[in-house]
Amino acid sequence: MLDGAAQDLLTGRGKVNKIDPENLGGQRKKMSHSNIPKTYDPRKVEERLYRYWESAGFFRPVATGRKQEPYSIVMPPPNVTGELHMGHALNNTLQDILIRWRRMQGFETLWVPGTDHAGIATQARVEEQLARENLTKYDLGRDRFLARVWEWKQQYGNRITVQLRRLGASCDWSRERFTMDEGCSTAVREVFLRLYEEGLIYRGDYIVNWCPHCGTVISDIEVEHEEIPSHLYYVKYPLRDDTGSITIATTRPETMLGDTAVAVHPRDERYRHLVGRMVVLPLLGREIPIISDEYVDPEFGTGALKITPAHDPNDFEIGQRHGLPRVQVIDTQGRMTAAAGRYQGLDRWECRQQVLADLKRQGLLARIEDLEHAVGHCYRCQTVVEPMVSKQWFVRMKPLAAPAIEAVRDGRIQFVPERFTKIYLNWLENIRDWCISRQLWWGHRIPVWYCQDCGETVAAAVPVACPACAGRKLEQDPDVLDTWFSSALWPFSTLGWPEKTPDLERFYPTLVLVTGRDIIFFWVARMIFSGLKFMGREPFRKVFIHGLVLDALGRKMSKSLGNGVDPIEVIEQYGADSLRFMLTTGNTPGNDLRFHFEKLEGARNFANKLWNASRFVLLNLNGYRPGAAVPENLELADRWILSRFEDVRERTTAGLEKFELGEAARTLYEFIWDEFCDWYIELVKPRLYQGAPAARAVAQDVLVQVLRGTLELLHPFMPFITEEIWQRLPHQGETIMYAPWPAPRPERRDRRAEAEMEYLIEATRAVRHLRSEMNVPPQRRAEAILVVLDDGLRALAERSGSYIENLANVDLKVLGTLERPELAAHAVVRGTEIYLPLAGLIDIDRETERLARELAQVEKDLSRVEAKLANPDFTAKAPAEVVEKERGKRAELSEKRKALTARLAVLRGKE
Repeated sequence: MLDGAAQDLLTGRGKVNKIDPENLGGQRKKMSHSNIPKTYDPRKVEERLYRYWESAGFFRPVATGRKQEPYSIVMPPPNVTGELHMGHALNNTLQDILIRWRRMQGFETLWVPGTDHAGIATQARVEEQLARENLTKYDLGRDRFLARVWEWKQQYGNRITVQLRRLGASCDWSRERFTMDEGCSTAVREVFLRLYEEGLIYRGDYIVNWCPHCGTVISDIEVEHEEIPSHLYYVKYPLRDDTGSITIATTRPETMLGDTAVAVHPRDERYRHLVGRMVVLPLLGREIPIISDEYVDPEFGTGALKITPAHDPNDFEIGQRHGLPRVQVIDTQGRMTAAAGRYQGLDRWECRQQVLADLKRQGLLARIEDLEHAVGHCYRCQTVVEPMVSKQWFVRMKPLAAPAIEAVRDGRIQFVPERFTKIYLNWLENIRDWCISRQLWWGHRIPVWYCQDCGETVAAAVPVACPACAGRKLEQDPDVLDTWFSSALWPFSTLGWPEKTPDLERFYPTLVLVTGRDIIFFWVARMIFSGLKFMGREPFRKVFIHGLVLDALGRKMSKSLGNGVDPIEVIEQYGADSLRFMLTTGNTPGNDLRFHFEKLEGARNFANKLWNASRFVLLNLNGYRPGAAVPENLELADRWILSRFEDVRERTTAGLEKFELGEAARTLYEFIWDEFCDWYIELVKPRLYQGAPAARAVAQDVLVQVLRGTLELLHPFMPFITEEIWQRLPHQGETIMYAPWPAPRPERRDRRAEAEMEYLIEATRAVRHLRSEMNVPPQRRAEAILVVLDDGLRALAERSGSYIENLANVDLKVLGTLERPELAAHAVVRGTEIYLPLAGLIDIDRETERLARELAQVEKDLSRVEAKLANPDFTAKAPAEVVEKERGKRAELSEKRKALTARLAVLRGKE
């Protein structure tokens, strides 16, 4: 644990904690390598280590003195109603990788966690709870209902933060925030009032998106448009003077009851003579005018457009231009109003069918065409939204959008990948005013009051009296603010704004925002213009965009499809490190990734491989003394692995710098699995087992240096297993979290050693392959002959041939020239002829007989597959994936036949 002084320095919110990580725990810890378990069990490690990290204060900002500037990130706040899903797991893994990496680099790091109050979702949860008690929110009243929601939040609201701990998120929980905590609520009121005073918030009648199920307005970007099969209905509108009719085309015949005009394009010759005349609205008999407007598309339908200003946003704009009345025929519950005449009380879908039946009966339904078109749905409940005119609160967006556009154009804020810049700019350049009021009880209540004596509107946090008449009968606006209004302030409200706190001064602006591509409009843009407006600076410098986590078939995970994967269940079975590593290696910036359990198995196998290799190293450290690996004592294999580590260190760091986290993880995977575990460890075993003390000491020191450095590079990706192993290695400091990020050692880069080892490795692989092809038993010592014409390579093979002998279990002869031996398997590597004499090594006759039988079976299987693929009925009628599978089988069998034929030729002396 930390010593007393360090504990004192780590405590205290907002304080700068100065700790020398080289002396974090006092003296070098005693090595505990002798009792390392045989297998790695994440369940016995991860929760124990996380408790240790959190209780020791390791997640709090620490001024190491190695870097002057801070590095801060704010967590995209998950909904308080939520449970961890794969999107959360990916997003927070990426953030944790960045924060752990920067922490090791010596930055004073702060990752601020928190949760969002999630207005609609949370209120719905509590209303469902009340329904089970046969109660509604109206039975309780607003105050008691809100008390009930706070109780629910206290009971269930920390589920997701507990789950984030299971993932390994190293955020500073002492600074955890909630969008409705006292500080954030103060910030929300302050922002609203300032914008209101500047005329940037206003109240007015406007067309909005109404969700009949949620019972509230939702913003444009909360509407999800989905292509659905529908119909285009052609309806005749009779002219008032009975001289004919004009036919319109509509996808929503129920809204015709609210029509107040028919519009045509002013240059459409078909209808120019009708402009200004009146038609009779079918079914209701109301007279409405024919008008001309540039908006109308002459190519769509008949070129004549019904205009319903109260139920279509484009019609609303046309209605404003032409001074048309607004007739609301659908109410907030999705039912027809009194203005719909005899259809009053019908559900909107029932009304559609009744209207169509009545039109058909009156001979006014000209025809019906099939049509696929986009229909807006509520992003929360998937109910079809209803456009309607309503009195709501809005933010004027043009003045706020302009600085947010400029901040990205001039490079102060950069998107990664850069292609998302265009999407962001396109949205802001065409932005409409933001409807911020919601007809809910749970949320930030709008700080506007209405005087019951004189009707004055008062915007204030808590007014005492009406400023106009001094009256005290003030009623607060019943609506609450859009959840995204408070989320837009997250980068600075979480740091204490509007107060000038030390945290705000030190950690704003943050360095990077890590977020999904699906909330660029919801959240990213709003944070940018809010930060610029109220802080005078951009809220972050980089926006790192990641994609969605899809199922194995490429579908979005959802409850309706039943294809979701619970990250906690994955962690229970595979461990958090495996989940994190799988998500990272499958990630490229901005792109979606598919979740495959096979890749998860691969990540777990990688963790086990690392554990087994580390265990081998730890069990072979008896008599270890640091400093033995001085340059003059290093063998070729030592120089090679140190050089390869330096290259991997450089490429891993570069990948992190460029936000190519997946590429950085893959670099480490390949180095650890292949070069360190499969080659270097095998290469040093002779020195560890029977080498001279000095040679053994060098091998031990190189193993420790490379393993420890590799663990430090891997730590941001797989924090638990790396800490567990690192603690058992010789090290300084209390935790790997504050171990310095491996520094550049250019003197270790030895390209000659790399080239020489690559040659020896290729030769070893070739010999191993020949043994396998010829079915030589692994334990049987064989003879191998290398014929090397190049003098340099021949000298290398003579000097370091023991590597090939030990790893391929052969006695090696290195020659400059040789006639080809009889009955020998043969391979070529970089101009080197490799022979494996077979006489006396295997039973030639028995092996020939075995291979002949295997070849006969392969040819039989190949004939069957080729016959199937030659059958046109099979290729035409079988599913494409089945046909493709058979083609793959044919290719595989053909390759196998070729290899078996070649091996038989060797054994029969025909090669």
